[in-house]
Amino acid sequence: MAAETMAGGISTHQDLNEVIRQHSERLAAQLHSQRESLFPPDASKQMRKFMSGEAAALLGVNDSYLRKLHLDGKGPSPELTPGNRRLYSAHDIQALRELLEKTARKPGDYLPGRREGDHLQIIGVMNFKGGSGKTTTSAHLAQRLALLGYRVLAIDLDPQASLTALHGVQPEFDLEDGGTLYDAIRYDDPVPIREVIRPTYIPNLDLIPGNLELMEFEHETPRALSQGNAGLFFFRVKEALAQVDDNYDVVVIDCPPQLGFLTMSALSASTGVLVTIHPEMLDVMSMSQFLRMTADLMDVIAESGADMSHDWMRYVLTRYEPSDAPQNRIVAFLRTMYGETVLNAPMLKSTAISDAGLTKQTLYEVERSAFTRSTYDRAVESLNALNDEIADLIQKTWGRS
Repeated sequence: MAAETMAGGISTHQDLNEVIRQHSERLAAQLHSQRESLFPPDASKQMRKFMSGEAAALLGVNDSYLRKLHLDGKGPSPELTPGNRRLYSAHDIQALRELLEKTARKPGDYLPGRREGDHLQIIGVMNFKGGSGKTTTSAHLAQRLALLGYRVLAIDLDPQASLTALHGVQPEFDLEDGGTLYDAIRYDDPVPIREVIRPTYIPNLDLIPGNLELMEFEHETPRALSQGNAGLFFFRVKEALAQVDDNYDVVVIDCPPQLGFLTMSALSASTGVLVTIHPEMLDVMSMSQFLRMTADLMDVIAESGADMSHDWMRYVLTRYEPSDAPQNRIVAFLRTMYGETVLNAPMLKSTAISDAGLTKQTLYEVERSAFTRSTYDRAVESLNALNDEIADLIQKTWGRS
């Protein structure tokens, strides 16, 4: 019964499903309204412009050299502010990369992606404990690699679709007719993966968004297995990505926060794995169970004929507070135990990162002027150090230092 009459008036009792549905619809409408107010007139996001110093740092050249290129009429013309400062768009930076690569001392100085013989890097970002910074890590890694000149495909495999929302796609409104990876890996009439890839507002970065539809794969796989129709289900993500292997240098997969069929499929496809760790004792304790369950499940997959070899696996310390003594003890404990598999650069806990998320942006998208300089610089330096360490891992996997 949706409501009950009580002595003295009408009760507020409602069926839980109705309450949750109403709250969901109200929230979706508010989020849609917020997006339209933040990104008018067509509710689409754009990447901010970069100061000349930022552009030079991304390219690995001096600001004075960029100025000389501009004065010599080489490459794109930057936008000039009233104070005569030069602003470069992300597209300008990419055009400069292509220009500079033509006269580079060695191949890959400005376009660091794959060369002949290099295999596609597929990075699975995972943990099944909420709040571990998995989506924040995935989003900033994908964007940083794209800004550094890699061709990147970001895949949101999490039905909660936070990575999708960060890139300006609202699942409730923009994906009513599908458009997730599920369409390319479902058992009945899968579509070519190209049909679900969409460009983003950042050059070199494409996205396969996610939404609740991804849960269908979790429901359909046991049914297909019982009917003998699933085949080697854990190869479905890998086989779908093989269709666009030549189009990308790196794929970043934001995995679901549980060890289901989607996560197992992503793990089977991955060449590198990042496990996010929030250095608190409860998180570390749950990670112990997570690692054991992952190993057990991968044993089962390996027995079915899958190749479980990976190029690398690393732990990422997230939401790290250097002044927190208990966190420091846990970090020291993890480094002693796991050595170089714990990345040197942690992701610092920062109000700048969380504040950027309030407007569905990453730290790379917001203007430095939105924060106090020290807060912004500290956070962005932390993110750059972490993501550049992962970029170095990719280069080493390709046999380059």
